[in-house]
Formats: sequence, structure tokens, C-alpha cells
Amino acid sequence: MADSSPSRSTVSKNALLLLRVLTVVFLLIALILIAIASVTDDTGTKIKFSDFYTYRYMISTIIIGFVYNLLQMGFSIFTVVSGNRVLSGDGGYLFDFFGDKIISYLLISGSAAGFGLTVELSRGSPSNSFTDKASASASLLLIGFMFTAIASTFTSFALPKKTDN
Repeated sequence: MADSSPSRSTVSKNALLLLRVLTVVFLLIALILIAIASVTDDTGTKIKFSDFYTYRYMISTIIIGFVYNLLQMGFSIFTVVSGNRVLSGDGGYLFDFFGDKIISYLLISGSAAGFGLTVELSRGSPSNSFTDKASASASLLLIGFMFTAIASTFTSFALPKKTDN
């Protein structure tokens, strides 16, 4: 009787594509939330994310992670549909692995920075829509990090096995 179950590489290619799609979705929502976050203080001054270097850093990490994962999502779709890799050879696997590592570290640093500033801004004052949106954005960025870190694990499995002579 023939085995009709999908091959292990097909499952991992589909899982990697799913991780890329989820990362893009969560980063897009995080980007929208931090971009629309604003509040008017007691003096009538409108405060927005661009008034804080930390939130500008956070939005930069979101954009860089979004663009990278969008590119990788395109590569994954091509691989799933055609069965061939866009970047063939050892260089393609290394690009995937190190790219995922670097981007995941960037995403976690943006999330940590966003959480840190949000906690400091909330200290001593009641929660407001600005800090709530910033906190939600940092949370979604953290989830995006987790998906990229998991994708990094999948890409590490695909690294070519080499033996030293």
C-alpha cells in the first residue's frame, strides 16, 4: 500500500509559509496600532509615537521585520508552488537562517524597548489610549518575534549538513 502522506519537506515548507504569513499579519497590525497612537495632554499638545525615540526605534524594527518577512513570504510561496527555491545552493539556506536570526533579534529588541517606555510613561498616571495602543503594538511585535524565531528553527533544519575532513 502506497504512503499518501505528504513528505517531511513539504510539511516544513508549508509550516514555514504559515509562519511567514502570521508574522506579516502581526507586524502589520503592530505597525498600524503604533502609527495611530496619539493623545492630547492637559496643555492641548498632541503627543504621538514620533515624539519618542524609543517608539521610532520600535516602528523601525517593525518595518524592517515586515519587509524582510514579506520578501521571505514571497520566496516561500514560490517554493511551495514550484517546488524550486529562488535562492538555490548553500547561500540561499544561509541567507534564510542568518536573516531569520538577525531579524528575530531586531524584533525582540524593538518589543522590549516599546514595553520599557510604555511602562515608564504609565508610571504614576492612569492608563490612556496612547499607552494602551503602544503596549498592544509591543505585544504584537513580541508575537511576531516568536513566529520569526520558530521560522529560524525550521530554516536551521534545512541547512546543508557538512562534514570536515
